[in-house]
Amino acid sequence: MKEIVVISGKGGTGKTSITASFAALAGSAVIADCDVDASDLHLVLSPRIRKREEFRSGREAVIRTDDCIGCGACRDDCRFHAVRVVHHGSFRNFAIDSLSCEGCGVCVRGCPVQAIDFPERVCGEWFVSESRFGPMVHAQLAIGAENSGKLVSTVRKQARKLAEEFNRPWLIVDGPPGIACPVIASITGASLALIVIEPTMSGVHDMERVLALTGHFGIPAMICVNKWELNPQITGQIESSAQSSGASLAGRIHYDRAVTNAQTDGLTVVEYGGQAAEDIRLIWRNVEDRALSLGATAAMQV
Repeated sequence: MKEIVVISGKGGTGKTSITASFAALAGSAVIADCDVDASDLHLVLSPRIRKREEFRSGREAVIRTDDCIGCGACRDDCRFHAVRVVHHGSFRNFAIDSLSCEGCGVCVRGCPVQAIDFPERVCGEWFVSESRFGPMVHAQLAIGAENSGKLVSTVRKQARKLAEEFNRPWLIVDGPPGIACPVIASITGASLALIVIEPTMSGVHDMERVLALTGHFGIPAMICVNKWELNPQITGQIESSAQSSGASLAGRIHYDRAVTNAQTDGLTVVEYGGQAAEDIRLIWRNVEDRALSLGATAAMQV
């Protein structure tokens, strides 16, 4: 199985549109949406949910009202001002504001009557679904929840399990933007990362940061420039810099209104057609050839 992760230095570069098209072109793949903070691959692939599981991470204090004696020790100890006063007539006790609670557990240890529970926090959900291009694993992190990196790892683990179960040769992953923990969780151990860049000066810096990250973890990288003709000079600069850093060139994508039309119709770009669709087809062939050649080289070394 070859795992292709599509990433970018920032959001809005076209990463998800390319991933969706790769899912259509791969023929036999498992798809994973690891952009759990702002997942949107499902908007194009319209998956039907077959399995739904809670994602739990960290802990949250919960005061048992019946056992609370209203002493206020928890409020005094909490540095995050997460303990609120609750009045019941002339009597008062306390409750935890779940959005403010950082799960440190100080209030639990300081309560003189042990009236505070400390259960695992429900931070979101992950799903196993069926799309028109094959099995798909995706997730939704709750508003204000933490540990998106752990949820990404869960999504990848389940997607790999499905790929092995159904003997699928490709795992296509829509990774998160940036270079933070969720991106690290998305690329470690992957066969190949495709970095999507826009032809702007900020795009140059984004590419340099992402290539430094993939290089640190030893992940082979390719780059493609989306809407390249908006600034051909910077496009050339990006490609030259990428090659100097050891990355391969996957290709260029023209600016094409068909991309927006495809999104509106709930289709992948390659299903809708147009110049961008032909560009993405060529990029997929280059990515496919590169991933297979890397696999052949690794097999020879073994």
